[in-house]
Amino acid sequence: MRLLRHTTALMAGLLLSGVALAQENSHSPYQDHVENPGIFAMVGDLVIARPLLLGVTAIGAAAFVVSLPFTLAGGNVTEAGQELVLRPGTETFVRCLGCTKSGYGRSQQDENL
Repeated sequence: MRLLRHTTALMAGLLLSGVALAQENSHSPYQDHVENPGIFAMVGDLVIARPLLLGVTAIGAAAFVVSLPFTLAGGNVTEAGQELVLRPGTETFVRCLGCTKSGYGRSQQDENL
């Protein structure tokens, strides 16, 4: 029983230290990648992500219309429209090609950081 407690504590410590180290080094290499997406990120975004997000936007709009009577009764039409239609639409049409954050271009993203 004592061995199990010690092993569990050791594993928890190792996991937490790995998370701390990953978070510490995540800014510099990842930040450069986000600001200057490569050709593979752009092609993947164009061919895979944008069509999927367009489908999600269409399904969200249909779900919003179906849920409209219930959201009117609950008084949360704005929140439902934001989450079901506007957020996927923003990710589909406003995000620059290959970028991970929404915005009209890299200059606006730099201002938001």
